[in-house]
Amino acid sequence: MSSLGGKTLLISGGSRGIGLAIALRAARDGANVTLLAKTAVPHPKLEGTVHTAAAAIEAAGGRALPVVGDVRNDDDIARAVDRTVAEFGGIDIVVNNASVIDLSGSLELAAKKYDLMQDVNVRGTFMLSRAALPALKASANPHILSLSPPLNLDPKWLGAFPGYLLAKYGMTLATLGLAAEFAGDGIAANTLWPRTTIATAAVRFALGGEEMLKRSRTPEIYADAAYAVLCRPSRERTGQTLIVEDVLRDAGITDLSGYAAVPGTADDDLFGDVFL
Repeated sequence: MSSLGGKTLLISGGSRGIGLAIALRAARDGANVTLLAKTAVPHPKLEGTVHTAAAAIEAAGGRALPVVGDVRNDDDIARAVDRTVAEFGGIDIVVNNASVIDLSGSLELAAKKYDLMQDVNVRGTFMLSRAALPALKASANPHILSLSPPLNLDPKWLGAFPGYLLAKYGMTLATLGLAAEFAGDGIAANTLWPRTTIATAAVRFALGGEEMLKRSRTPEIYADAAYAVLCRPSRERTGQTLIVEDVLRDAGITDLSGYAAVPGTADDDLFGDVFL
């Protein structure tokens, strides 16, 4: 495949940031995109809502279906799947983008925040993917793509922030499990993670603030790598923990300078992301 034209994506989150960038990249081909996201009204600190994101998708050339809901809620998941199938005739791609981050140490991490990360990152990934499986089985090129890291068991990461690590590795394990279980159905299930930080609200508010934001890459690098993954025949690659930069290199894109959040920033000056 060389295009996502006419394909239908179901993306968790996506009101802004990486999820929206992936949606817009697909929309440029004329894809159909359902966004299951909570932000129905403007947030005082965050740009965009599910409705403004849908408008941007339409403006980019795609068709959009905004579904206000929470990936923690099984009824919201079922509604998003049912409405997507009714509106677009099926589902070809699930992108597990919704995620919560808290880098607190084990003693400092609030129990409610631990539960929130588990519910959104792990349970949400599994339940949304599971709900879409009947539709994915009917697709000619079905993909599940989770935005989570490879399983790096270096003590450097195991001891850094175990609560967040469990949530992100849980996303990866859920995806690899689905890959193994449904390989015979031709459903590709892979994960994708960047080598550098990405200029998102999470970086601004949960990681390093404005300075780290300036030394990050734009969400478009993630979107272009996701596009390359999702355009491949699903039976060619599944059960892989992919790295953004490696995917782009394999696609022939070796000059990544254009993805710097601040033009002209050298690769050596960018912040490395966690888990790699």
